[in-house]
Amino acid sequence: MNQGSHWSWSGDDAMEMLEYFAIAVTIVVVAVPEGLPLAVTLSLAFAMKKMMNDKALVRHLAACETMGSATTICSDKTGTLTTNRMTVVKACICGKIKEVSTSAKTSAFCSDIPDSVVKMVQRSIFNNTGGDIVMTQDGKIEILGTPTETAILEFGLFLGGDFEAERQASKLVKVEPFNSTKKRMGVVLELPGEGFQAHCKGASEIILAACDKVLNSTGEVVPLDESSMNHLKDTIEHFASEALRTLCVAYKDIEGDFCAENPIPFEGYTLIGIVGIKDPVRPGVKESVAICRSAGIVVRMVTGDNINTAKAIARECGILTDDGIAIEGPEFRMKSEEELQELIPKLQEVVAVTGDGTNDAPALHEADIGLAMGISGTEVAKESADVIILDDNFSTIVTVAKWGRSVLCEHSKICSISAYS
Repeated sequence: MNQGSHWSWSGDDAMEMLEYFAIAVTIVVVAVPEGLPLAVTLSLAFAMKKMMNDKALVRHLAACETMGSATTICSDKTGTLTTNRMTVVKACICGKIKEVSTSAKTSAFCSDIPDSVVKMVQRSIFNNTGGDIVMTQDGKIEILGTPTETAILEFGLFLGGDFEAERQASKLVKVEPFNSTKKRMGVVLELPGEGFQAHCKGASEIILAACDKVLNSTGEVVPLDESSMNHLKDTIEHFASEALRTLCVAYKDIEGDFCAENPIPFEGYTLIGIVGIKDPVRPGVKESVAICRSAGIVVRMVTGDNINTAKAIARECGILTDDGIAIEGPEFRMKSEEELQELIPKLQEVVAVTGDGTNDAPALHEADIGLAMGISGTEVAKESADVIILDDNFSTIVTVAKWGRSVLCEHSKICSISAYS
């Protein structure tokens, strides 16, 4: 009771407060039975063990249940939906589109391509690379590097090139490694008695925009007019529509001296050619995507590839439907809030992200549940993931979702029994 400026408590007041506290404790005890946390933990551990048998390593216990609530899977393309075993299957050199196959002979492929152009292609491929070609102890040639670099170096060997001879024929002055922002890499070579020459390769639309000349059918450098530009753009779209990853290679003669401290120029290049790289879709992906769709899980593909290549792969996987939308990042970021509301559903889903590369790590970390590939995945990607797919099989993700939903059902039963008790 309040008496003046002082509070005083009677025995009845103290008993009333004690009664409130006892009721609160009773509610907690009744609502959360003693065995509930243990039962939930045991069910998660059981699911974790079973998922391990199904080639899915769970790094965080709660991920067993979270995956059961997933309504969207955002998947990387290269190495996740595809095998990440790349080979050059088409090339456009001197305006001529040619098939590349293991059964084809070099002489037949190069029969109508000037020797000077073949030599330039080899110089660009073997010097402007992050890979390497070595000889093993048993005398076999081994190509080292990323799958993309490996495919291009293999194409250089197919053209009859000598990796070591090309590397020794010039001096490497400067290297600008490939990065996902610029989508290109470049080098500057010092050629004995010829001066300096820059070479670049990368995303077709990026390299083509830096070119104002091209090698014609006779190997001569000619201005890149509108007709030639349209032909090259059509070629790139044609390659991309066949689910091929397209890259352009180009060179530029640098007048005067070049200092290694200066950036490599990126304008006024001469286009050497376009290559189309095939990265086959993993077996069982299309069937797994169909199972996800029937279970109410939407599969979306996120990639940095050319949009036409991405659309072709997405259709092959069953991800992109007739009424689906494919959009590039810059265009997406320019959308207003109202346009985004029309373009995408409200973000009320639990999102699972799959990936294998270091560049996928931020998305894997931010997702409600991140799934990394165990064989082709980098250590950075695995550390950022909640679940590691040990066999790199997209269908294993479906198995993870099944176990997740099984755990959710089990927990519902446990809670119902506990409440009844």
